[in-house]
Amino acid sequence: MAKTKKHKSISTVHSSHEIYKGRQFSFFKERITLPHNVNAEMALVRHPGSAVIVPLFEDKTIGVIKQYRHVINAYIYEIPAGTMDSGESPEQCARRELEEETGYEATRFIPLGKTYLLPAYSDEISYIYLARDMIKTVQNLDEDEIIEVHRFKIQDILEMIDSGIIIDALSILAILRAIQYLKQS
Repeated sequence: MAKTKKHKSISTVHSSHEIYKGRQFSFFKERITLPHNVNAEMALVRHPGSAVIVPLFEDKTIGVIKQYRHVINAYIYEIPAGTMDSGESPEQCARRELEEETGYEATRFIPLGKTYLLPAYSDEISYIYLARDMIKTVQNLDEDEIIEVHRFKIQDILEMIDSGIIIDALSILAILRAIQYLKQS
């Protein structure tokens, strides 16, 4: 796992028990003392981190995937993203996930920041990239992935967000950061 800068602990952890270890993350139960001296028991998700990619093509379209998500039993529009493998940097993860999910590589990856997705119960941090100079390769989906690749103009993407067609929070955040970056460059 890539080294990520974690916040300095300001609470005291008295015990930490792994309840379940999954393929990509684990569930823990911890007994803690909070900074204001209140004792509590917390259930939380430990996650190795992830990368999310906004693929920008030469014709100024953005690559978006339509992916089946079992948890909500629906197909939704997202941008490519995935969990970091052990020993993998955020950019390496972004490069791998872009090609696996879309069948494209990019020669430039521009970091646009990072964000905690659900800090109330998960330590997952997601690194956001703008991918440029796209090169067609071959899509290489995992067995449990059902993905279609689409390309939309930036204005159409904004309308999809406004109308509730794109509802994935991380995708919305990353797309808006990419658009802001493009306006400033």
